Amino acid sequence: MPAAKHRVKAGRGLGAAAVTLTVVAVVMAALVVAGVGPLRATRAGGPGVGSPAGAAGPPQGGATTGPAPAPAPVAATPPTVLAAPAVDAPLPVPDLLVARVAPSLAPARLGRAVGAMVADASSGEVLLARGADTPLTPASTTKLLTMAAVLETLGPQARLLTRTVLGADPGQVVLVGGGDPTLSVGPPVLPGAARLDTLAAATAAALRQRGRTQVSLTVDDSLFTGPAVNPAWPAEYVPSGVVSPVAALAVNEGRGGLGGRRVSDPALVAGQALAAALSRAGITVLGPVRHGRAPAGATELAGVSSPVLADLVEHTLTASDDDLAEALVRQVAVRTSRPASFSGAAKAVLAVLGSLGVEVQGITLYDGSGLSRLDTVTAAALVEVLRLAASPQHPELRPLLTGLPVAGFSGTLADRFTAGSLVGAAGLVRAKTGTLTGVSALAGTTIDAQGRLLVFAVLADQVPVTQRARAALDDFAAALTGCGCGSRTVAP
Repeated sequence: MPAAKHRVKAGRGLGAAAVTLTVVAVVMAALVVAGVGPLRATRAGGPGVGSPAGAAGPPQGGATTGPAPAPAPVAATPPTVLAAPAVDAPLPVPDLLVARVAPSLAPARLGRAVGAMVADASSGEVLLARGADTPLTPASTTKLLTMAAVLETLGPQARLLTRTVLGADPGQVVLVGGGDPTLSVGPPVLPGAARLDTLAAATAAALRQRGRTQVSLTVDDSLFTGPAVNPAWPAEYVPSGVVSPVAALAVNEGRGGLGGRRVSDPALVAGQALAAALSRAGITVLGPVRHGRAPAGATELAGVSSPVLADLVEHTLTASDDDLAEALVRQVAVRTSRPASFSGAAKAVLAVLGSLGVEVQGITLYDGSGLSRLDTVTAAALVEVLRLAASPQHPELRPLLTGLPVAGFSGTLADRFTAGSLVGAAGLVRAKTGTLTGVSALAGTTIDAQGRLLVFAVLADQVPVTQRARAALDDFAAALTGCGCGSRTVAP
């Protein structure tokens, strides 16, 4: 497993400057950017139509708007999650590190199609590389790449806006989707999520000011284009509830408030929910809700905004939320003037990653969530993105780290690293999981036994037994975390 020929690129704007940074500087930077702390397990969470990129507050210009999202509560954190890298911790010796983790990568456990890389977060030195440039099916670790593009393109403080506007006929109201699938009916999808009843109340008040108590209602979900269901997904994914059709207008992530069942037309169901809420607010909706488009320059009645993008990305990663991932990645296409379709979003993501200095050779994307088995990613690309997120030169990417599930504590790692020899890695390993039948992946960060912050990625797409592969990945991360592995000083 030679490592000498690899060095992780930190982006065209980073270069050797990162070499002199201590690990603590890297981690402390993550604590202070935009009030986002890396010790939080999860927080709720681009701009919607009419919302500027990077807008930190609620949208302006409507008659009334929904309230700004309240801060999400901070979950109780076990003491191990508070561990931080040591100042000037020594670098591991690559040969010793490789020997320690190699048993976890054995073909009997992960199969013969494996890509793995470990690198020092600060200097970029690669400590292990095995098949690191081999394109492999990434499953949900894809979200690290797509959410990096989202953050880089829109900024962590952007919000998604859902609006009501007047139609061509003054008696017509148009509900315009801005791509926020967390718009909620009933219990909120996320703390601080925009609420449809808030939008209805504000819209009703604006209509009464205009002397209107009867309207027709149209829904406009034209921000996104192309098929709502990805042809590269298994046909049963939507009917079985794995994912919803991707729509620019949806409530409850396409579940429509109907007991969690996925709906075939999320925009229409959202419109019907708004019609019911308007009726409760004293506005009669005449006739059925219909699809249509808002006129150019339409007068806005009201709007509600999502939590900031940093919160949405954190939730996407912590919970591995496929619906939110697909909605957010379309915003990259919108912002870069590409068709907001599956293919347009994929092209946009590759362009943004390339601009960050990530090697995109070997990356093929068919979606933003990693549900497609046709997606391919390299372990090297995942490590590059994680290093960028740890770099002070890219504070906009910090939510990639703060959103990673914490071993033994949160998200998709909550029930892992909880027993036996793995317990020592609980709270220290933070990583995005990826699982499909025959595919297992893990990519994230950890702090080794000498206090060094390391980034790693392991992809395997021909695993013989899923549970055995998952155990192997956990063993790999735990071995990395427990590695003293010699002592070297950081090269100048």
